[in-house]
Amino acid sequence: MQQLNRRDFLRMSAILAGSAALTTVVGCASSANPASAVRPVNPVPVQFLHGVASGDATADALILWTRATPAAGFTGSLQLLVEVSPVADFSRERQSALVSTSAASDFCCKVDFTGLQSGRTYFYRFSDSNNSSVIGRSRTLPVGPLASARFAVVSCSNFPAGYFHVYDALAKQELDAVIHLGDYIYEYPHDDYATEHAKALGRGFAADNQGEIIQLDDYRKRYARYRTDVALQAVHQQHLFLLVWDDHEICNDAWMHGAENHSADEGAFDARKLAALQAYFEWMPIRPRVQQGEPLYRAVQYGDLARILLLDSRVIGREEPADWAKATDAPQRELMLNRVHETNRQLLGTTQQGWLEAQFQQVAQQGCWAVLAQQVLMSRMALPAEILTGLVTPGPTMLTQLREYAALKQQAAQLLPLTDAQQQRLAQPLLPYNLDAWDGYPAAREAVYQAAAGLTKPLVVLAGDTHNAWTSSLRDASGRAVGVELATASVSSPGIETYLQLSDAEVREMATLLPQLIAELDQCDLQQRGYLLIELTAAQTKAQWWFVSDILQAAYQQHLGFERIVAASA
Repeated sequence: MQQLNRRDFLRMSAILAGSAALTTVVGCASSANPASAVRPVNPVPVQFLHGVASGDATADALILWTRATPAAGFTGSLQLLVEVSPVADFSRERQSALVSTSAASDFCCKVDFTGLQSGRTYFYRFSDSNNSSVIGRSRTLPVGPLASARFAVVSCSNFPAGYFHVYDALAKQELDAVIHLGDYIYEYPHDDYATEHAKALGRGFAADNQGEIIQLDDYRKRYARYRTDVALQAVHQQHLFLLVWDDHEICNDAWMHGAENHSADEGAFDARKLAALQAYFEWMPIRPRVQQGEPLYRAVQYGDLARILLLDSRVIGREEPADWAKATDAPQRELMLNRVHETNRQLLGTTQQGWLEAQFQQVAQQGCWAVLAQQVLMSRMALPAEILTGLVTPGPTMLTQLREYAALKQQAAQLLPLTDAQQQRLAQPLLPYNLDAWDGYPAAREAVYQAAAGLTKPLVVLAGDTHNAWTSSLRDASGRAVGVELATASVSSPGIETYLQLSDAEVREMATLLPQLIAELDQCDLQQRGYLLIELTAAQTKAQWWFVSDILQAAYQQHLGFERIVAASA
């Protein structure tokens, strides 16, 4: 399998190192250096229209972000004052530094602010002589004994699909961090996927950003539109973010060297990918780790309680996904399955896999929780072949098949007599329905499970991507319990319920049938938008799936859907 080589890394580094506009500063006390607290004078008026954000905390540092919007037509450089303090009015222990930005980074300003204290809340702001940003709030990582940690997990935020009520709800909560599992933006044009209500809701794109985004300027403008959202600004203002990308930050079903939603007439895929990643690093509060040969994956240690392992299952090592739509008969399906089950088939890539194995060894020595923050479902989601065929032509017929098959399984479990036809139906092969997920890379999944065998607590796997809520009990090929998967619903993107064209009652029935048919699946919700809330202690991980009401209405409520508790001794 082809891996990113040294030339690839150098190429990405050259592009991203400058474009990310990352300035490392050691905070200096304003009282000791009064000049550092003077707001700089810029040649044109500056506004802060896209809020502030923080991310990638360490025990003594925070990545702080804003975008300075200059007067139209300005292409020069700007200087900003960044201030940090443990109190919201900046009246004591204020630290500050002068930083710069320019058109080369789309006027995004990203600062690695060091010299802070561990486990402490900080407030920050950016300003010049003309204007000031809102005041952001963040927190450095704790060190040593920690009683608990509380995180929100989100994924798949599609701006034209509806209001970002999930972000608004999270902005009002107390959290250690928000973990965003990707699909922060979508690349589609204004009249494509999930855009039917955009005009009525006032959530369309700019006149010069209506098409599918391909070039660097396209991606920048799409981020700029998303970051005008009041709820998105509020959640960034209030909380530290830990981010990974999925596919739509580039384009649908992306892998190392291509994507489902990229064609030859759109230019070279590598050029599009690099443009997308450059815009991502400019607009996200994240260190451009590609300079160290690690494009995205990294570890975040929360005291002695948990290590969050943020993975890249898209860019660095993923081989091309298989696609059932391209297998139109039984022989083609067999060939595809043979390809899927190749023992050297990679999702993470060998370099990232080796890194993950080393991380698991360290977690095992510490005895803390290992939390995989990654993109796609890891659990086995296999369905009878006849039902998989029904997915190609969605509608109530597939629900009927599910209902009948569940009844047959129950009949067999009760040792009731079955006809030959019923026995043959039960004996049909089970096939993974989503080959873009870990089901399309079973050998790679098994390698992760074997590496996790030495952990002292169950492995906790977070997932997004599907737009629906799932929880599963993970087992390796031998049937050994490995851990749990906690998969969040989407912020706004429509889920499988929309694709299958089912009524509310039908999709609720489907949610009760699937756990009867899929061995590892314990519970799911297939029709609501929401987020996952997890709270970790030494003794347990508690997960709650929260949902918001209609994202097409300006007012909303939220409610608890279901929850799961994972004991450390399980």
